[in-house]
Amino acid sequence: MADRDPALEPFGALIGTWDTEATHPLVDGVVKGVITYEWLDGGHFIVQRSHNDHELLPDAICVIGTPEAGDGLVMEYFDSRGVRRTYCVSLDAGVLRIWRDAEGFDQRYAATLGRDTFEGVFQLARSPGDWRDDLKVTYRRRA
Repeated sequence: MADRDPALEPFGALIGTWDTEATHPLVDGVVKGVITYEWLDGGHFIVQRSHNDHELLPDAICVIGTPEAGDGLVMEYFDSRGVRRTYCVSLDAGVLRIWRDAEGFDQRYAATLGRDTFEGVFQLARSPGDWRDDLKVTYRRRA
């Protein structure tokens, strides 16, 4: 894949399979799951697939790459509920960020990547600036 998009190179640190443990305000206890990251043939996109062992946390597929127009990277998200969203995404200096501005449902995520484990927190703001923790996920790389 010599033609890989250079903007995606930092995401190579995510390639592989990760076991997940998630907590969410609507769910009692810890939800186990799995997430995989892989290069789409050609190296211009990364595909993320996730599965969670709880009906309130949807399974999802995402495609990360450059937008049709403009700068930066986007993550196109699709889940088992039929939800589709477009997020901005970056991975700089080992910090993965995902965000979207949608009136009444702003979202953001941040995680500092480790080689074999990391933890990220999704936050939600239903009114401007009123950020609340939503979904916390711990990722452990499978051997």
